[in-house]
Amino acid sequence: MTQILALAGFGFLLGMRHATDADHVIAVTTILNRSRRFWDTTIIGALWGLGHTITVVVVGVLIIGFNVVIPPAVGLAMEFVVALMLIGLGILNLTGGLRSLTDRFTPPAPLHAHDHAHGDDSHGHLHGHGADRGLVATFGRYQLIRPVVVGLVHGLAGSAAVALLVLATIQDTGTALAYLVIFCIGVAAGMAVLTTAIGLPFMLSRTRSVRINRWLTIGSGLLSIGFGLLLAYEIGFVGGLFTGDFNWDPA
Repeated sequence: MTQILALAGFGFLLGMRHATDADHVIAVTTILNRSRRFWDTTIIGALWGLGHTITVVVVGVLIIGFNVVIPPAVGLAMEFVVALMLIGLGILNLTGGLRSLTDRFTPPAPLHAHDHAHGDDSHGHLHGHGADRGLVATFGRYQLIRPVVVGLVHGLAGSAAVALLVLATIQDTGTALAYLVIFCIGVAAGMAVLTTAIGLPFMLSRTRSVRINRWLTIGSGLLSIGFGLLLAYEIGFVGGLFTGDFNWDPA
């Protein structure tokens, strides 16, 4: 029992650390432009963790339960998809594509009139109560689906490494699957907390300085493109995806 609890704790902490990987942080940073409330960023991080969890669990079950072996070429290709996604997110961020898509598919907050009286004078004005609406009504399906899809793609790069690590240390299938689930909970929790912290300067700059917010947006886009290109080079040439001389260590 003690060994299982220790393994569970290790899986949770490893999942939390995994959430701080540079490619994860950069990808989430590029999709925070629309967040207006403190908890919005937490929801985005949790949805990213959900998408990541789905991929890791599915691939992990295939490897642990069915002894599926991922060839180096496939593993490198999955990681290369992450690099392409980072480049794409960065380009959309710099060109305003992310904001345009978000504005297009995010429903506006419903407005209603209030009448106020000040002595003999009365007037009306409009109010919106976005915080009182459900997630879909507040964000729109696109805003909710986007971080899940980003998490799904990132899970492609990390799932093989996590599952192989489990296979190398745990012989019992049930314990290995439990570890995988706890690891995913750690990733989701870590990304929710981390995204909240990352989103804070974006929200503050949006309300206080349009110029600072613009530079934060440009910076996150350039960082995403630069890291994506570096990752693509390392995977394609150092890792051997383009040369055929595979050098892939999923652990």
